[in-house]
Amino acid sequence: MLGMVLAAGAGRRLRPYTDTLPKALVPVDGETTILDIALRNLAQVDLREVVVIVGYQAQAVHERKADLERRHGVTLTLVHNDKAEEWNNAYSLWCARDYFGQGALLVNGDTVHPVSVEQTLLSADDGGDILLAVDDVKSLGDEEMKVTLEDGSLKRITKLMEPAEAYGEYIGATLIRPAAAERLADALKTTFERDPQLYYEDGYQEMVARGEKIAVAPIGQVDWVEVDNHDDLAKAREIACRY
Repeated sequence: MLGMVLAAGAGRRLRPYTDTLPKALVPVDGETTILDIALRNLAQVDLREVVVIVGYQAQAVHERKADLERRHGVTLTLVHNDKAEEWNNAYSLWCARDYFGQGALLVNGDTVHPVSVEQTLLSADDGGDILLAVDDVKSLGDEEMKVTLEDGSLKRITKLMEPAEAYGEYIGATLIRPAAAERLADALKTTFERDPQLYYEDGYQEMVARGEKIAVAPIGQVDWVEVDNHDDLAKAREIACRY
C-alpha cells in the first residue's frame, strides 16, 4: 500500500504565502509545512512509498523533494496535474489512477491532523474497498464536506447540505483498497467529464449512485483543521505544535 497526498491546489485565500508556494508547503509550525505533517504521519504508519499529486507551483515541491525524502524517510513519486489551475480535484485525483491498484491511504494536502487518523483507517476491521475518515463530533457549517449514512454506509457526500442533516464531516483522508482501483478511476473520470469543477468526493457520490458501498470510520475527538484561509491557518498553527 502507498501513501498518497493531494497537493496540487493553489490556495488563493492564503495569499501572500501561496503567491509562490502550493498550499501544502505553507508552514504551520516553524518551518514545518502541511506536507511535512502529512509525510510524517504516513511514515509513522510505515507507508514510506508516497505519491504526491502536484500542480500549482509544482516546482517548489520538486525543489524540496530530496530534503523531504531525507527528513521523513520516505520515497516520493510526483504526479503532475496539468490542469491544476483550471479544474477541480476530481481530475487531480484521477491523475494518480495508475497507482490505485497498489492500494493507497490518501490525505488532502491542506489538512492538518494527527497520525491517529491514519491509524484509525488502517485498523478498521471491515471497512470495505473504500473507507472515509469522518468527524462526527464537531459542529458543522456551510463550507464543510458533509456526509449522511444509510445502513452504516455512505449515502451522500457534499458541501451542499444543511448541517443539521449531516452525520459528520469527511476530513480529507481515505483508505483506497486495490479492489476499488478501476471502479474509482472510472467514477472520477465520469465526474470531471460531467463538470471539471467537481470534487473527488463527487466521484465517491458517483460510486454510491452506481450501487457501491463506501464505509466511514469515525475519528473520535481529534484536533484537526482544513486550511483554506488565514483563520484556518491560525488554528493549524495552534494545534500542529502539539502533534
